[in-house]
Amino acid sequence: MSLNETVSAERPHIAFFGMRNAGKSSLVNAVTGQQLAVVSDVKGTTTDPVQKAMELLPIGPVVIIDTPGLDDEGELGKLRVERTRQILAKTDIAVLVVDALQGLSWLDKELLKLFKERGLPYCVAYNKADLLPEHTQLGEDSLYVSAKTGDGVTALKEKLGTFAGKTGNERRIIADLLSPGDLAVLVTPIDAAAPKGRLILPQQQTMRDILDAHCAFVTCQTEELAATLGMLAKRPKIVITDSQAFQKVAKVTPKDILLTSFSILFARYKGSLPTLVQGAVQLSHLENNDPVLISEGCTHHRQCGDIGTIKLPGWIDDFTGVKPDYTFTSGGEFPENPDGYKLIVHCGGCMLNETEMKSRVARAKKAGVPIVNYGVAIAHMHGILRRSLEAFPDILELLDK
Repeated sequence: MSLNETVSAERPHIAFFGMRNAGKSSLVNAVTGQQLAVVSDVKGTTTDPVQKAMELLPIGPVVIIDTPGLDDEGELGKLRVERTRQILAKTDIAVLVVDALQGLSWLDKELLKLFKERGLPYCVAYNKADLLPEHTQLGEDSLYVSAKTGDGVTALKEKLGTFAGKTGNERRIIADLLSPGDLAVLVTPIDAAAPKGRLILPQQQTMRDILDAHCAFVTCQTEELAATLGMLAKRPKIVITDSQAFQKVAKVTPKDILLTSFSILFARYKGSLPTLVQGAVQLSHLENNDPVLISEGCTHHRQCGDIGTIKLPGWIDDFTGVKPDYTFTSGGEFPENPDGYKLIVHCGGCMLNETEMKSRVARAKKAGVPIVNYGVAIAHMHGILRRSLEAFPDILELLDK
């Protein structure tokens, strides 16, 4: 895929970590061939993670992330180090940059432990190798580089390319549920929160996946669904709706046509659907003042009628008959340890890569906190969760356990 075809959430995220003054930013610039990061001889020049989507040969579309030094000092330094650790949640491939003259610090070794615990593909780049009097033998996952002279940079890029090939897979949003020639109907409400002049990302990606499967789709708003179904000469295989319109769409869609939502499709696409379906059960066990976290992966401007802060709390209150205590987060603001919440309700995660979405689900599971996403929660509260999962028989079995 070209740079213009691949959204950031679908690109391998390659993050550079290490101590201050190890030359992370210089190496990032050398690898990318761009002045992506500010470079100076002053320790701690990189104060916040720098992230850029780009095309990197021989890998292809990637997201490159330069992080602050792990040994940053003071109160601001602590915050920067915490931001660096948050980057780990979205990292697909890690590069630990070490000053070859200094060798591995204890912080470097701690970071290597984290890489291994999380199963991250990683390599150790011993930078400033041009200043060494001699090069000793390194392990398989380590290599000498010099951001200054360019030595070893090509080898590092080839190493990253090998990792990127291993992290790729053949996940599909909807295509594996269709046969060539099938027809899908997409229900895409255009409300106040919809972006002007375009469709939202999950809708765009679903359309592309349908076309790649050599199938066709028809798109309409909620109010036009009945008329649209009536005018079709070919019966659709599936109706896919925005979660907010689930209840209305379910009433109009014939029982012999599969029905699901974009949010449920993306939960499956990012590998979290089984856990999220199980988390829906907790909605029926909430009590007054129970702490509930509602989290979105993007940072769009909140508007009147916002689904996360307005509609979902209203639906939950009506469904449960109680008044939970809601906390709202967006973007990268997701707790490292969500212990204490009774339930987490997460968006579909279209702006998060698979690694970060799985990391958030894993943190919830580790803390023993049920987690559900918008689409699954809305379907459950409207009594149509089983109907919305008929396209996924293996997931449907979870409801019977």
